[in-house]
Amino acid sequence: MSRRVGVLTSGGDAPGMNAAIRTVVRAAIHYNMEPMAIYRGYHGLIRGEIEPLTSRSVSGIIQRGGTILKSARSEEFKTPEGRQKAVDMLKKHGIESLIVIGGDGSLTGALELDKLGIRVVGIPATIDNDIACTDYSIGFDTAVNTVMEAVNKIRDTASSHERVYVVEVMGRHSGYIALYSGLAGGADVIIIPEVPYDVEKVCEHIKHANQQGKTYNIIMVAEGASHGGLEDFGGSPSIAIARYIQENTGYDTRITILGHIQRGGAPTMRDRLLASRLAYHAVELVYQGRSRRMVGEVDHVVKSWDLEFALAQEKQINLDYYHLSNILSSI
Repeated sequence: MSRRVGVLTSGGDAPGMNAAIRTVVRAAIHYNMEPMAIYRGYHGLIRGEIEPLTSRSVSGIIQRGGTILKSARSEEFKTPEGRQKAVDMLKKHGIESLIVIGGDGSLTGALELDKLGIRVVGIPATIDNDIACTDYSIGFDTAVNTVMEAVNKIRDTASSHERVYVVEVMGRHSGYIALYSGLAGGADVIIIPEVPYDVEKVCEHIKHANQQGKTYNIIMVAEGASHGGLEDFGGSPSIAIARYIQENTGYDTRITILGHIQRGGAPTMRDRLLASRLAYHAVELVYQGRSRRMVGEVDHVVKSWDLEFALAQEKQINLDYYHLSNILSSI
């Protein structure tokens, strides 16, 4: 068992990270370990931004979005010299085990530290929900609820002005946010990186809906969707799609890019519970002297996997949801 355990957050922030930090600290104290805060991810680790945490340090943070430990990118950590500096700093502070909360890049960094003799346990936290070996990552549920709330408001103005709204959400390589929030929010068309689309059919869908008396449409687009042959229309896929729709249907078309609003806000009940459960099991693994593990929840059961194995898996999106959205949006 390691007496001192470090905790850091890295990469993009996700609602629920603070709930995870809170649990790591209090569970570590429960097991008579000393929790150590590492600020600003691997960047701060290299620079020794490390200090002890107490139960009072994490009081009143479970409801806060973002991360009290901050996050930052680190080009230096990507180098062998930078990673060795990180290891030296951990040893200087007597930290033998490290809990890393973040997405695939952050967990890949943890794996590199394991290879250098540091015990590591990863907790998946990313609104993209693109980490394998867990049904959901911390932050995803809050993000889709944020998008759904925004779509509800967009629908009000879309129906008032009889417009087509193209809504762009995050998801550079993953369509989880677009698919889940689009299905739950009643989007008419959902465009994601995992499924090719035909913009002509999108236009036909809009025209047919208009003929049936529907005067507005919501098109949900993941930022990482392909241009679908619309490169000549310029801009991101959502901009190109919106321009093509307006030019080929004549309907007033507007674009809303939700951007970083999806990362913020108080975490939902589901994210708070998920973060608390995963973090507790991560501390248990540290207490047991385990390393190179990632915790995740599958079918409501918390399990752990070899970290290298988990990172090597490609998470497959549930296309049943996509087919359901097509059925529900048909006129």
